[in-house]
Formats: sequence, C-alpha cells, structure tokens
Amino acid sequence: MEPWRTAIVEATEDSIRVRGYDVTALMGRATFTDTIFLLHRGQLPSPHERALLDAILVGVADHGSGAPSCATARLAASGNRQSLSAAVAAGILAIGDEHGGAGSACMEMIAAVVDRAKAESISLAESARRTVADARATGRRIPGLGHRKHSVDPRTAVLFGMARTHGVAGNGVAGMEALDAALRESGKALPINIDGALAAVLFDLGFPPAFGKLVFIIGRVAGLTAEVAEEYAREKPMRIKVPVTYDGEPARELD
Repeated sequence: MEPWRTAIVEATEDSIRVRGYDVTALMGRATFTDTIFLLHRGQLPSPHERALLDAILVGVADHGSGAPSCATARLAASGNRQSLSAAVAAGILAIGDEHGGAGSACMEMIAAVVDRAKAESISLAESARRTVADARATGRRIPGLGHRKHSVDPRTAVLFGMARTHGVAGNGVAGMEALDAALRESGKALPINIDGALAAVLFDLGFPPAFGKLVFIIGRVAGLTAEVAEEYAREKPMRIKVPVTYDGEPARELD
C-alpha cells in the first residue's frame, strides 16, 4: 500500500512541523490566524494579510442563535446531551449555498467579471453589467448579495475599508462593488453581504474559490461551540419545540 502524501504537517517521534515550521516555535510566536494562513497557503501572512483574515474570521464567528447553523447546533444539543461534537457537527452541516457557503461561488463570479473585462477589453463596470444581464436572463442569482436580516450588512464596509487601509483592495473588491452597482442599475438593490465581502477580500489576497466556504466554516465553529455550550448550561433537554401546522389529508380510514 502506497503511503499517503501531504505537504501540510510532518509528525515524527521528536517533532511536529507545520509547512516546515516547528509547531513549538509557532506556538510561541504565531497567532491562530497566522497558522490558518500557513496551513492553507504554505507561508506565514504579512501583517496586512493577517489583519484581513482575522477580521473575516471575527465577522463570521456568530450571527445569533437564529442563524441556520447556530439554530441547528442548538437543536441537536437540545435533543442530544451526550455529544458535543455531534451538536457542533450538526451546525457545520447546516452551512451550504444559501447560508455561509456563497463565498466560493461569489469568488468564481468575481473572477469571471475580471477575466471578461480583460478578454473583451472593457471596464469592470461594463463587465459586471453584462454578467448581471446574463444572470437575470437565465434566472440565476448573483451570489454575495442580499441578506434576510440586514438592509445593509455592517460587516461589509468594515472589511472593504480595512482592505483599502492595508493596501489589499484590488480587482476583487472593485469587481464586487461593480456587481453591486450593476444590480442596482438593473432595478434590484441588494446589499453586499458577508459572503460577498469576504469573497472580494479573499480574491485580492490570492486564495482559491473553495476557501470562500472553508473560511466561513473555520470562523463559525467558534460560535457554534459557544451556542452548544450555552444550550447545555442554561436550557433543559428537549426544550426546543418547533410549531408545526399540518395541512395534509384529513383523518381517513383504511378500506
């Protein structure tokens, strides 16, 4: 049997090395955000890269117990008092295309807008207009825009402002803002949500599209652990009762 191959961690009897760095040295000198960057990119971040990734992780950590991932974790914790991991995992499994998972698709759309602008020798604004027109003509949604709770997602301005302050903002931020403007011009105004904001910043940081979803999972786990711990500490088992209205067939008898 061929051994597994990995370029991430080497664990021997005498040492543990993460991308070549001794973990004991990292423990004393690197932050957790540094380590996440190192694990995924193979190098330690610059101070600017660290600040942006740190802000993203803070921004996605929790959004209240009613958010799908948090509600799912608490529901699992309410019915299962024996497994912390199962409750947290249930919350992770609730993350998908409509909740926390749009970052990947948004990064791909930003890349398409940037590539189209170059290929057709047009501005990002015009490329975004054509992309939005194509999406609306085929009935596709623009990922990273719209929020069920916020008319303006307060996290977006912070991330974009930090990206500009740290000299990170590039075609990713510009492309996302162009998509937002193009959608508004078409008559449908939706806010850039956290998925769209982190997608734009991660694009400018050079991350691959898959990381748009992975970073949400990494950050949200922190919130899920707190939600589950609170459910165990403050609430009775099976306290969550979801109201259900039956609208099926009336009572009937078997022939």
